[in-house]
Amino acid sequence: MKTTKMILLFAGLLSMAFTTAHHQPVVEEQVATNREPCSNTNNTFQHGEKLTYKIYYNWNFVWLAAGEVTFKVFDEGAQYHYQAKGETYNSYEWFFSVKDEYDSWVDRNSLMPNYSERSVNEGNYHIFEKISFNQANRKMTVWRADKRGAAETKTEHSVQDCVHDVLSSLYNLRNIDFASQQSGYTVPFRIFMDKEEFPLKMKYLGKERKKVHGMGRYNTLKFQPSVIAGTVFKEDAKMTVWVSDDQNRIPILIESPVSVGSVKMVLKEYWGLKYDFTAKN
Repeated sequence: MKTTKMILLFAGLLSMAFTTAHHQPVVEEQVATNREPCSNTNNTFQHGEKLTYKIYYNWNFVWLAAGEVTFKVFDEGAQYHYQAKGETYNSYEWFFSVKDEYDSWVDRNSLMPNYSERSVNEGNYHIFEKISFNQANRKMTVWRADKRGAAETKTEHSVQDCVHDVLSSLYNLRNIDFASQQSGYTVPFRIFMDKEEFPLKMKYLGKERKKVHGMGRYNTLKFQPSVIAGTVFKEDAKMTVWVSDDQNRIPILIESPVSVGSVKMVLKEYWGLKYDFTAKN
């Protein structure tokens, strides 16, 4: 599988990312069994929300500012449209150039995806992909091309119930009430990407007051998501995610080792939050 690189460090990190099932828990798991996974209600975001993150890569003990990713939410009536655009800084492109865009359209009432697109441009690797989600019949239809507008190949894939794309999983997880649970509470979810279905887990590790360089201190909820081992992440990689402990539940900081070095993603700017940002203090 050709795993896209920087966008997995962008959208993938935020979407509580991707894994094999070999990752071992750091605390005893309490897996959610009574939650309806095929439907969720939005209580955390609104039209116009915009979050920008700065990506740092640690190379030979030096933290390099590699690029940025911006996430936006659009209310389109019966659907929400999520968008993530990530690209490297010009000063980083001597090493590796990235300019990616992910889009997802989800049902307003269930937050399950109907359709998604991604345009990937990473060094010499380019792909444009569209996915139609037939949740009722458990079928995914995938169209792929070298770039937008080029000749496409079409394939169909069978999946299990309640499958998300990268972006829809992020916004769905934001609407799960982890804060009222004890440390070790784990929620399973499934992602479809690269013509494959991945069973994943999001593990809650409790509350923590976290200092973020240049951004102040936050009351946070701490998580350890599973990750898909491959080009970007090692099989034993332990990613840590800190999310605002308020009604917005936006990711504040993500840290993870990768195949070579480590990365972190830090909240840089935010606009249009649904609620006051009370986690920052």
